[in-house]
Amino acid sequence: MANTIAEIASILGGKITGNPSTIITGVSSISDSKEGDITFVAHQRYEKFISTTQASCVIVPSHFDKETVQNLILVDNPYNAIVLYIEYLLSLQSKKPAIIHQTAVIGNLSTIGENVTIGPNAVIGDNCSIADNVCIFANTVIESNCVIGKNSIIRANVTCYERTSIGENTIINSGAVIGSDGFGFIENADGSFRRIPHIGNVVIGNNCDIGSNTTIDRGTIGSTIIEDGVKIDNLVQIAHNVRIGENTAIASQAGIAGSTIIGKGNRIGGQVGVIGHLTLTENVIIHPQTGVSKNITKPGHYFGSPAKEHLTTLKQEAALNQLPQLLKEFRELKNKFDKVQQVDE
Repeated sequence: MANTIAEIASILGGKITGNPSTIITGVSSISDSKEGDITFVAHQRYEKFISTTQASCVIVPSHFDKETVQNLILVDNPYNAIVLYIEYLLSLQSKKPAIIHQTAVIGNLSTIGENVTIGPNAVIGDNCSIADNVCIFANTVIESNCVIGKNSIIRANVTCYERTSIGENTIINSGAVIGSDGFGFIENADGSFRRIPHIGNVVIGNNCDIGSNTTIDRGTIGSTIIEDGVKIDNLVQIAHNVRIGENTAIASQAGIAGSTIIGKGNRIGGQVGVIGHLTLTENVIIHPQTGVSKNITKPGHYFGSPAKEHLTTLKQEAALNQLPQLLKEFRELKNKFDKVQQVDE
């Protein structure tokens, strides 16, 4: 890669301060840069690094007005701008030619679209449909009757159980398990367990991202559904018959128990636990390590265990912090009251 600052500013729609002919050959963070790199400052607390960075150009907010010797590109949103530039660079990279490796196994009656890549030791079961431009990496197993939509990427060592359906432009990262049996058992009178058969499947929509080592269980009967645009981090557990609404994001180590419905546009922090058979409305923000034990019917911020509205929790925490002083004042008042009572007697 090699672009002048002028060329980059044109791509980003930014304004230049400095030498527009300077050549940029790399992208870096502002604290780990070298000559020829372009970096960015998206928050005021990082502006102090501009004067010391080795980068040849810094993307800054359009309101930035401090004097500096650095070449600058001023844009409305530096973070979005650096992402746009990286996407531009990736679009220029030559793509590997589509190839089905000689060690890959493709089952009977499966259809493979155009420009599909299937890596070493990957297994495609019977009666699968793999659409155009799909890339399936090494050692991945796609069991029978699965569907994968156009332009989707299934990374190495992913397992998709039978009848999994994956939409277009979706990425499943390494180690994810899609469609395994849910945690469903009947407790017998003697304390032993009887496994409940799971005959459902998993349906994942378009433009989704599923993190590494995340597990999404199949429905007991019916489907576990991940709607369009959902982003799921690494190490997340989605239980049987859950429905995740479109454009919801779930951070690492969260767990959603069975038959829960998560509304559209939710934001679920790391290590959140949601018990089964609940409904969360749209546009709910659940802060990390929250335990959700009842339905959430109103959009807003929630925190704590059990989960409460964030502002209510903050007020409760503030009240608890005042307890020692309140107890001290109570004891002092009680002592004064006791002394007055003794005088009256």
